[in-house]
Amino acid sequence: MDRTTQLTARRSGTDAHVGGDVYDPAAPTPVPDPATPTAAPASPAAPASPAAPASPAAPASPAVPALSTGSLRRAAARVLDDNWTGRSTVPSRTLYPHQWSWDSAFIAIGLRHLSPLRAQTELETLLGAQWDDGRIPHIVFNSAVPLDAYFPSPDFWRSSTAGRAAGAPRTPQTSGIVQPPVHALAAWLVHRADPGLSRARGFLARTYPRLAAWHRYLLHRRDLGGGGLVSVVHPWEQGMDNSPAWDAPLARITPAPARSFRRADLDHGAAEDRPTDLDYGRYVRLAADYRDGGYADGQGEFAVEDPAFNALLIASEHALARIARELGAPGTARHARAERLTAALVERLWDPAEEMFLCRDVTTDALLPERGVSGLLPLLLPGLPRDHASALVRTVHGPRFGLGVSTRLVPSYDLTGDAFDPHRYWRGPAWFNTNWMLERGLRRHGEPGRADALRAAMLETAGASGFAEYVDPYTGEACGALGFGWTAALTLDLLHRGDLDHDPGHSDDDGHDSGVDHDHDHDRDHDRDHGWHHGSYGERHHDDEVVFGMGDQGGDRG
Repeated sequence: MDRTTQLTARRSGTDAHVGGDVYDPAAPTPVPDPATPTAAPASPAAPASPAAPASPAAPASPAVPALSTGSLRRAAARVLDDNWTGRSTVPSRTLYPHQWSWDSAFIAIGLRHLSPLRAQTELETLLGAQWDDGRIPHIVFNSAVPLDAYFPSPDFWRSSTAGRAAGAPRTPQTSGIVQPPVHALAAWLVHRADPGLSRARGFLARTYPRLAAWHRYLLHRRDLGGGGLVSVVHPWEQGMDNSPAWDAPLARITPAPARSFRRADLDHGAAEDRPTDLDYGRYVRLAADYRDGGYADGQGEFAVEDPAFNALLIASEHALARIARELGAPGTARHARAERLTAALVERLWDPAEEMFLCRDVTTDALLPERGVSGLLPLLLPGLPRDHASALVRTVHGPRFGLGVSTRLVPSYDLTGDAFDPHRYWRGPAWFNTNWMLERGLRRHGEPGRADALRAAMLETAGASGFAEYVDPYTGEACGALGFGWTAALTLDLLHRGDLDHDPGHSDDDGHDSGVDHDHDHDRDHDRDHGWHHGSYGERHHDDEVVFGMGDQGGDRG
């Protein structure tokens, strides 16, 4: 997401908002709950030169008391309540005051345990801003928020005018780029949280055609390399904004003049933790050129096939197949498409020497040598060949990422890489959404012990960090915004892991795929307490390839 424009690093002693009932050094020490997961034993601190750890050492636990399971659940719920706007959830009230695309998907995955109705509404609100060409914009702007509260703001993107040919809505205003397609996976998991409510409201029947159009846009408009995979046309689209993987392709871009924009991020964060002015000028130039070209695809200077983006598309294709089955269609075509995409992913992006996936620069048709967490995330996929999955597990726990050896959580970038920095956004810190995906991947591919250890470390770190946006991978030190939406939401999901909640694409395609919460009374009580009532509306579609009437998406279209 375009978080390179905002605060991303908080240091000890700086002003920060802690959302919800999280650790407060001045508060009494809570009594540990016997069920609370424990982290790896404390060990010597991370080596002074994190780019090349001197020796393996178990990661140290944060020097704070652990929250009990019940306290952690209440604290996470409070963050989501605090960030709720009435129709969607902001990532952070102060720093990210609008709706972000993949944030809302991850938030819905956690919200389903708190309020299935709110989780459905979260996704419906996002899909209401979909463009006629099928794209789901990466930001949906809240018109009540002042323009100067966030940059790039609606007057930069000019979606209703610059995006008119692509079918951008007149309202709400949106950005013109996209984010990773985790939405169908989220929709399926939200449905499984309360199938009765979902069916009564026609949730899947109304969201399926929109999600199908979103996938068609990506598969038909964004196969810029011709090999069957989707390309991103801006680093912000992949979600890992300033990853070192983008350095080489960005070097070809002429930056926008520094005087043509104002960097709001430097008002709050240390310059050494932020993208350089030169790189930031390139981000702005790419976005402006895309806008000035009417958001037409295939004309820009930046196009990269990313393993995480494509892996999430594959996972969501499996989810769409399950949704189609729920609506009375076979879904076999979507499962087959997911298998073809998996084969293309392996063929085009796997590097056997590195034992992980790499990004491909479409302009040069060459793999990019930078090793980021994106190259590990295909571990999510059920159809990944066994030898590739085993290699990824070795890489996750090896010297480049050090999980359980030198790091508490999986870092966003190779510990031994020259560009590694444990506090610099996507150039080293650990993020909760990527670790959540890896936890699922480890569990899927027969590593329950390692998945349990990662889950325990995530839960402890989330509570101790105040549900931070991201953390130092060695120490768990909080960085970025606190009270962060997807961190709280995915904490709730991990706390409900005992519900045997398998994601789509699992071999148990005979109806045993569960994900149904056993805590519906709590969910309904929360809905009632917050004024939510179960209703029913919407029409059903009973076809695997629904004809999508884009005029029925919502929004005031011009």
